[in-house]
Order: sequence, then structure tokens, then C-alpha cells
Amino acid sequence: MTDDRLTESATTPHSQQAQHWLRVPAPAKLNLFLHIIGRRDDGYHNLQTLFQFLDYGDELAFRQRSDSKLTLSPEIAGVPFEDNLIIKAARMLQEKSQQKSNKVCGADIELKKILPMGGGLGGGSSDAATALLALNKLWDLDLSFDELAALGLALGADVPVFVRGQAAFAEGVGEHLTPVPELPEPWYLVVCPPVHVDTGKIFQHEGLTRDTPAINIRTALKQGGRNDCQQIVSMLYPGIGKTLNLLNKFSFAKMTGTGACIFSSFGSEKEANFVSDQLPGEYVAFVAKGTNLSITHKVLFRPS
Repeated sequence: MTDDRLTESATTPHSQQAQHWLRVPAPAKLNLFLHIIGRRDDGYHNLQTLFQFLDYGDELAFRQRSDSKLTLSPEIAGVPFEDNLIIKAARMLQEKSQQKSNKVCGADIELKKILPMGGGLGGGSSDAATALLALNKLWDLDLSFDELAALGLALGADVPVFVRGQAAFAEGVGEHLTPVPELPEPWYLVVCPPVHVDTGKIFQHEGLTRDTPAINIRTALKQGGRNDCQQIVSMLYPGIGKTLNLLNKFSFAKMTGTGACIFSSFGSEKEANFVSDQLPGEYVAFVAKGTNLSITHKVLFRPS
């Protein structure tokens, strides 16, 4: 792990940290393609995908407490406190703090939720990874990226890529990551249909393609790929298919993850905004820049 220090509140003396909030962005991700190359004996699937981050996402704020209590505000409707991935991540680090210093650290956490839940943008995984990275700093645990990524994998297959913070070619269930720093960083228009996709339902569907031939990074960068979940999702959720057809009139559109969000890439912010302006008013959409280094890392590990 690098020895880069945080700026501002993160470099505040320990005795004063409780008075300051550490505010950290939690970015969205896109799956530039998603191939399913096989089904495992444990029921999970072996995947190949290419992750890239956006300079757009949720925001979390952390403030160290003098006791061991964890708070999270505001509450998320339908998500019990202890089931929230942010709290699960914090609990894991509390165990580490107790092992290290025989003391359980606490924190107040605020979440500004922007990314849609169940949209394929990785919002929950990003929030969990951001909690791991920020609390590791705030509580002076000094865990490595490898250690944090291992903790994150227990929370979800997408958490490790957010912990490591680099655009990556991913294999396995998504945990075997090879950084790909040379990806182009275009502007994206992301459209979010008002649909919550049941990921488990998609991966259990009999019609899902599960035998796409494996490729290497060179082929992925040269030829790209498709989203093997897109056809099934479009069939089960017609609103997503309708959105794909609409966006394809302007630029080649693709689904990220198991949906529901759809994206197209553009050479400039102006082009992306122009197409966004053509969409019917009922569509929720945003324009963001692709980035090969997570904005979480840009904030937490920028040179002091």
C-alpha cells in the first residue's frame, strides 16, 4: 500500500479528528462488456468483464467518534441498518481495530445517495469500498489494498475493483483483476430506466448464455465485447429494451452489469449532452467522464 497521506481533515491530529468530517466520493462503474464463460459447481458464474469508473457517484462523509458506536444517516428505505454494506464494511474494520489496539473505533457516517439501486452501476459496492478505504485511514489501521480487497470480496464481487481503484480486466466472479490504465476515457451518457433488475433471477435464467469463449486483455481492448445478460434482461424487463432501442438511434448503446442502466460513449461532453437533451422527459439520465483512476483514490491518495 502506498504511503500517501490524506489532505485536510485526514491529516488533522488524532485528537482533533472527531471535530472534522472526511468527505469522499463513491463513483459509479461501467461494465464495458460482460461475458459469461461458464457456470461453477457452487452456482456462481465465471465472468470476464472490463471495468471503468465514472467521475460521478454517491458521496460519503465520515467523522470519528470518541466511542465505538456507528451511525449512518439518512436511513435507506427497505435496507435495515445492519444489512447496509457500509455498516457491514465498518463492522469488519472494527474487528481489525480491536485486534490491532484492543480498542473498537466508532464513526458517524453520512451518505448522499445519487446512484440508483439495482442499476448495474455498482453503487452499493462502491459505497462499501469507500467505507473500507476511508475508515482504514481515519482509524489508522494501515491495512493494505490486498487486505481491504479480501474483506470487500466477502461483501460482493464488485467491491475489490472499487477498493483497488483502477480500471481493470476482471475474471473469476470479478475478483481477479488486471489493471488496464490505457483505456480511452470518453464521455458517457448513462440512462437509468425506472426498473430494479433482480440479478439472481437473471443468472438463474435458463436462456442465459453461459459458454462465451474466453478472451485475453489484448483482444478485449482491440475488439471489445457484448453484454451476455442484455438479451435476457431486455426480454424480462421491456422498459430496458425500449431504452436500448431509443438510445441506439443516436449512438451504439449497451447495458452495464445486469442493468437496468444503459450507456453510450461520446468524444466530448457537448455531444453527450446534446443526445441527453433529445431524450423524452420521463428518462433519468446523466453525463459523466470515464476515468481509469477512481475518484475515491484521487481524493484519498492525492499527494499532500
